[in-house]
Amino acid sequence: MRLLHLSDIHFREPDCLSARGDRDVPYRTRLEADLAELCHEDQTPVDVILVGGDIAFKGHPDEYKAAKTWLLRIAEICGCKVEGILTVPGNHDVDRAICEEVDVSNAQEAIAKEVGLANRDWQLSRQLRHGPSAEALFKPLSAYNDFAAQFGCSVFPELPSWEKDLKLDGGVTLRVSGLTSVLISGLGGRDNAPGKLFLGTNQIVLNPQEGVLHLVLSHHPPSWFSDAAEAENVINARAKLQFFGHEHDQRCLRPPEFFRFLAGAVNPDRQEPRWNPGYNLVDLQVDGVGLERAVQVHARLRHFQQAPNELFVPLLTQDREEVWKLRLKVPQLPTFGAGPAAKKAPPQAETAVATAAHTAMEAVAREVPPSPPTEADVTEPSTDNLVFRFWQLSGSQMRDIALELGLITKADLKVPPHQRYHSALKLAREKGLLVELAKEIEKREKCA
Repeated sequence: MRLLHLSDIHFREPDCLSARGDRDVPYRTRLEADLAELCHEDQTPVDVILVGGDIAFKGHPDEYKAAKTWLLRIAEICGCKVEGILTVPGNHDVDRAICEEVDVSNAQEAIAKEVGLANRDWQLSRQLRHGPSAEALFKPLSAYNDFAAQFGCSVFPELPSWEKDLKLDGGVTLRVSGLTSVLISGLGGRDNAPGKLFLGTNQIVLNPQEGVLHLVLSHHPPSWFSDAAEAENVINARAKLQFFGHEHDQRCLRPPEFFRFLAGAVNPDRQEPRWNPGYNLVDLQVDGVGLERAVQVHARLRHFQQAPNELFVPLLTQDREEVWKLRLKVPQLPTFGAGPAAKKAPPQAETAVATAAHTAMEAVAREVPPSPPTEADVTEPSTDNLVFRFWQLSGSQMRDIALELGLITKADLKVPPHQRYHSALKLAREKGLLVELAKEIEKREKCA
C-alpha cells in the first residue's frame, strides 16, 4: 500500500481562485510533476492520500473549492481513487470570526480554564454531551465540514474523530484514526505556542487488537496539547504509524516501536526563516507469517530545492540514503491458558505450520465448490464511492433521496447537513440499501 502525506496547503482566497493570482501555483505544479515521476518510475499508484490539515487559510468556503479541485487533480495524477482521500482539520480551517461569537467562546473557555487534565477531560466530555455547547464547539469548522463530508471525514459532537479500516496483505488491518486537534483553537492565543490546545482521551482510545496496525493522522503533534504527556504516551504505545503537520519542519522519527512523520508544508508562509515546501510518499508491505508478521515501511521525504533548478529532491537520512526504512512488528496479543509447558515455536516451525495450514485449506477449497455469488456480492457498490457521489448532488437532491429511502425524517432537517447525511449513509449500509441508494444517485446524475 502506498500513502501520500500532504499537509498545510493553505489555500487563500481570493488569490487561490485564479491561477494567475496565486503565487503558490508553480510550487504545487512542481510537486505534481515530482509525484507523477515517482509513481511512474515504479508503476505504483497511491492508495491513500492523507491530508493533515490547514487545507484552507481562514476556513472560507471558496478556499475549499480550490482545495477540492487540486486534490482531485493530485488523485488523478497518482492514480488514487477519490475514496482514498482522507482529511483532518488544522487551525487555519477554523473560522476565527465565528470563534468570537459568545456561545463559541464560552464553550471553548469552559474547557480551557479547567485546572488539571482530568477536569479538562471531564469538561470536554460534558460540553460534547450538551447540545448547544457541542454545536458551538464545531461551528467554526462548518466550511471545513462541508468540504470533508464528501470524503467521509466530517467531524461533529457524536464523532469528534473518525476511523477507517484498510486491508493490507497477510490479514493485517491498517486502522486510520483522524483526530480533531482544534476543538479549542482560534481564541486566547492557544494557537501561538505549544501546550495550550487540548485533545482529550476519547480521541485516542486506539484499542490494541491482534493484526491491527494503528495509524494516527492529526494536524498538531502532541506537544501542542495541554495533555501532551498523556497524548504522547498513548499514541506512541498504540499507534505504530503517526502523521502530523503544523510545524512546517519536515522530518521523521524512527525509534523501533513506531514511525513518526512530521510534514513539511505544501505551501509554507513566505515569512518563515526556513521556507521549504515538502511532502511524503510512504510504502507499506507486509512480510513474514504468524507471529513473525511485520510491516516494512519505506518512506521518501521530498522537499523543494530553489536553486540552481526548481525541483523536489530527496531529504536524506543520516546515512545519506534516499529511502527512510523501518520494520514494524504487527501487533500480537498474548494468549493465556496454554500452560507453562507452552513455548513459542521457532520461526522455521511457525512458517512450516502456516504453510501446512494454507496447503490444507487449498485442498479443501478444491474439493468444495465455491458458493455462487449473491446479488450483493455482484452489485453492491463501494460505500466510499457513494459517499463522494452523493455529496456532488444538490442539497435538495440529497434531501429527497434520504427522505424517499427512509434514511432521515423531516425532524432531521434541523441537523447540520454533514452530520445529518453521515448518519443517513451509515443507516443505508446497515439497512442494506446501498444498491437502492446507488440507483437514486445515478438517476439524479443523468438529469444533471
